[in-house]
Amino acid sequence: MSTSNETKSTVRNRQRDPRRRGLGSFSSETQPGSSKPVPVVSSRPIQVGISTCLLGEKVRWDGGHKHSHYITDILGRYFSFTPVCPELEVGMGIPREPVHLEGEITAPRMITKKSGGDWTERMNRYSAKRVRELAQLDLCGYILKKGSPSCGMERVPVRNEKGMPMKNGRGLFAMHLLNELPLLPVEEEGRLHDARLRENFIVRVFAYHRLQELFRGRFSRGAVVAFHSREKLLLMAHSPKHYKEMGQLVAAVKQYKTGEFKTRYTSLCMEALGVKTTVKKNINVLQHMLGYLKDHLASAEKQDILQVMEDYRNELVPLIVPLTLLKHYLKIHGIDYLNDQIYLHPHPKELMLRNHV
Repeated sequence: MSTSNETKSTVRNRQRDPRRRGLGSFSSETQPGSSKPVPVVSSRPIQVGISTCLLGEKVRWDGGHKHSHYITDILGRYFSFTPVCPELEVGMGIPREPVHLEGEITAPRMITKKSGGDWTERMNRYSAKRVRELAQLDLCGYILKKGSPSCGMERVPVRNEKGMPMKNGRGLFAMHLLNELPLLPVEEEGRLHDARLRENFIVRVFAYHRLQELFRGRFSRGAVVAFHSREKLLLMAHSPKHYKEMGQLVAAVKQYKTGEFKTRYTSLCMEALGVKTTVKKNINVLQHMLGYLKDHLASAEKQDILQVMEDYRNELVPLIVPLTLLKHYLKIHGIDYLNDQIYLHPHPKELMLRNHV
């Protein structure tokens, strides 16, 4: 038990250490062509839940860890992490007998591999309580450990009655998290190696944070209209269908009670951003932006932009290339409406996410 207590103390200290929790805030950027700074995030830290072992803490069954340097060294500059290790916190200790899942895919049991001990009920009770606690922390995202019988988001092995693993299960804690907080952006650390999945997850985390800021306390119709206007191109790049439905909702905002509108708008926004962008949808947005510049560009300048957009369409260059060229002309000609669009800066440029999509 002493090892377990020492580890818990280490985790708590890691939470308090600002070097591991992330900066949590950084200054606003003044957008090209506009004197008004548009903040990437507010001064409040962006809280993200995480499987403790990914921070390098030795909490796994064998006393090891699964440290992700991308998470701590890169994302840690912008996110404040709230670590959770369900197996440690439920009382299994370190080291511990490993567990696996068996039985029904939708309601598996958590069983120790050698002794056959059943942790199912204890883990489910703990998970339900822990998720309720996490819901009070204003989390903007969650990063889970791939393949874990407690934290795995997908493709977790579940053994059937013949002892054969079926790799389409979900960890018990992850099941509670996803069921109780369905709008929260959640991703596995392994999937963050995929450039498009990584970019989509981080877009959703920052968007969820902006929504929290919008709806913190009382909010005005004008604030909602301004927010929706700034999000327009980002939403169109993900789901034009959702954007149209959200516009109808905003137009009728006075017909809704405050809580009802907040819930409905947040749900539609996160559903929209959960739809992956495509080259085709991004091209449509880029063409929409180009339309605002048509009266300002010489023929040769317009052809240069169209050629770069065609290169992007053919996946010869990443999205950052046509965007950078368009932003150059927006700065020159001062198109304030576009300069304020979140699509141009949905996350810090230092993350270089659009260099790879």
